[in-house]
This record gives sequence, C-alpha cells and structure tokens, in this order.
Amino acid sequence: MQARSAVWLDGGARDAAHALKYGGLPRIAHDLAIVMARLLPTPQPPMTLVPLPLGPARLRRRGYNQSEWLARALGAQWRAPVAPRWLTRTRDTASQTALTPNARRANVAGAFAAPARRRWPTVVLVDDVLTTGATLAEAARALAASGADRITAVTFGRAAIPDFLEGV
Repeated sequence: MQARSAVWLDGGARDAAHALKYGGLPRIAHDLAIVMARLLPTPQPPMTLVPLPLGPARLRRRGYNQSEWLARALGAQWRAPVAPRWLTRTRDTASQTALTPNARRANVAGAFAAPARRRWPTVVLVDDVLTTGATLAEAARALAASGADRITAVTFGRAAIPDFLEGV
C-alpha cells in the first residue's frame, strides 16, 4: 500500500487538523479536501474512497467521524464515491497519540474488518493524519484479506515530529 499526505503537519496545518478532529467543525473538511485535491495525484478510476472508521465508543463520544467528513469532501473534489461501510472497527482501541510505533501496531492489530466482495475498485483509504502508518496498514490488511488488491491511502497531514517523540 502506498500512502500520500498533502502537507506536513505543523503550524496552521496542525491547527486545522485538530479543529477537524476535535472541534466538530465539518466545514474544515471542505477546506482540507481542496488542499488534498490540489496537492495529491488523483487515483485512477474506478476508485472508491473509504474513510478510516472510529470505534463505537469513540464515535458515540465524539458524535462524528472526521475521516468520513474528509472522505466525503474529497469525494466531491475528485468526483468519487465514498463507502464508509466497506471497513469497520471490530473493537475499540486506545488513543495512538502517546504510543511508540511498536505499541501502535499492536494496538490496532486485528481492529478492522471488511466484507468480502467479488469485484473491488481501487480502494483509497482516507484519514486526517498519518504518523507511523500503523492504522492505515492494518486497515489495508483487512481490505486485502477481503479481496481488495489495489489499495492506496491519502491523508491531509503527515506528522513532522511523531506524537510519541514530542517533548523528548
């Protein structure tokens, strides 16, 4: 799986990603998607955008999935369908922000499932931020196990300094 990010996550980009993720401001998804569409190569059709799902408890607490908002806004830019139900979380996971790369991989191991499909278009996983890639890689594994063979990922931001190293 190849993953591309539109910007380095620092300064204003970090503020925008945090406002989307924690501020409950869906209009920010539109602005971030414009940046993503301008800076990232458009995957070849046929493609379907699949947002990274939140666990049930986190979705209830937050009330929205920022990756789904971003996928819908990016889908409008790329004129591509969005399929939020093609990937599900099988269990809640701990927040990744304070975890090391190995702990992140262990935390999300087996955390996703995808229904088997006869024919898959190119699947484009959409998330707000890429740090180590553990979550996207595990989601891609679940999709591949269900028959998807063309999987790529896009995010708005790429962590310039991984969260687990901040303050070190």
